[in-house]
Amino acid sequence: MKKSLLLLLGITGALLIQAQSLNPTKPAKDWTKIDLSSRPADHFMIQYGLDAWTGKPDSVRTSGFSRHFNFYFMLDKPFKTNPHYSVGLGIGFGSSNMFFNNTYVNLKSNTTKLPFTNVDSADHFNKFKLVTTTAELPVELRYFSDPEHPGKSWKYAIGAKVGTVLKTYTKGKNLENKNGTSIYGATYIQKEVNKRFINTTSLALTGRFGYGIVSLDAAYYILGVLRDGSGPAMNRVSFGLTISGL
Repeated sequence: MKKSLLLLLGITGALLIQAQSLNPTKPAKDWTKIDLSSRPADHFMIQYGLDAWTGKPDSVRTSGFSRHFNFYFMLDKPFKTNPHYSVGLGIGFGSSNMFFNNTYVNLKSNTTKLPFTNVDSADHFNKFKLVTTTAELPVELRYFSDPEHPGKSWKYAIGAKVGTVLKTYTKGKNLENKNGTSIYGATYIQKEVNKRFINTTSLALTGRFGYGIVSLDAAYYILGVLRDGSGPAMNRVSFGLTISGL
């Protein structure tokens, strides 16, 4: 997945470079005369999609549709000399939900490393996930094929985002015995909150491309999921859809 993300960022960068070349048969356009008064200077950006961890050992048995949901408020600053390009600055929140297959992630453990315990032959939750909520500051370099009408424009963006983890918890639903029989009923839920093992600083490379208000996005988190020495070296990757006015 890391290679796929790097390929996406490479393609996006190549498109941005290619877009800078002017058609030699046409005179250069005076972009200072373009009216962008109707173009919004700020907007919301919503992202939803798939999450995965790279570098995880066999003992870390993620499963199902592990996913993220991000919400940002963005401020867009077009380049005066060429409004095809702009810089987007934002603030918001992101959440990651990692699901596990018959694996108990023991956040309350007093060990030095976070245990990922196989519970195939013991009491286990029918559904179990690790949730991380992060405050994030994204920044993007953007390109629009039609800067005057971004709602009818192809758009490309590369960037980064830095964040700090606000909360980490596990959530198990419907505790079952080894035979799959519910112990406390299907509505039973158990939460454990602790971020001692989690790397509380996040840094990601991002890229996206699309048309109008919809785009495909990808992110690779450079810093590991866990603190150094707290477990296997794993990195988070994300792929999904973005809904954004710009």
